[in-house]
Amino acid sequence: MLSVITEFRKGILFVRLKGNLNKNTVSKLNKKVTNIVKMHGINNIVFNFSNLKSIDIKGINTIFYNYELCKKNNGKSFICGNNDNIRGRLKKSRLVNYLYETTDELNAMKILNIG
Repeated sequence: MLSVITEFRKGILFVRLKGNLNKNTVSKLNKKVTNIVKMHGINNIVFNFSNLKSIDIKGINTIFYNYELCKKNNGKSFICGNNDNIRGRLKKSRLVNYLYETTDELNAMKILNIG
């Protein structure tokens, strides 16, 4: 099960994930986030993982794909709220080498000089 809550504020799409992001739930993320990023040319996105229980390679690939879309739009992608459940998986996948990692959403806004 995956819950995807999105909020667009000050030019940033905030994506808060709760539950499990895996091959069975990645389609929900694609419908609620990836399609919006594609259609509207979103350039800055923040993924909040603080309530994410697990992530698999399909979930990681989808996060990376959203990063590529934002980069193509001259934007930045962030991940925040990395918890113990997923931290090792993210480092092993090297996703943290591409996306900016912050402690929370406010720090992402500060890095972008917004708010």
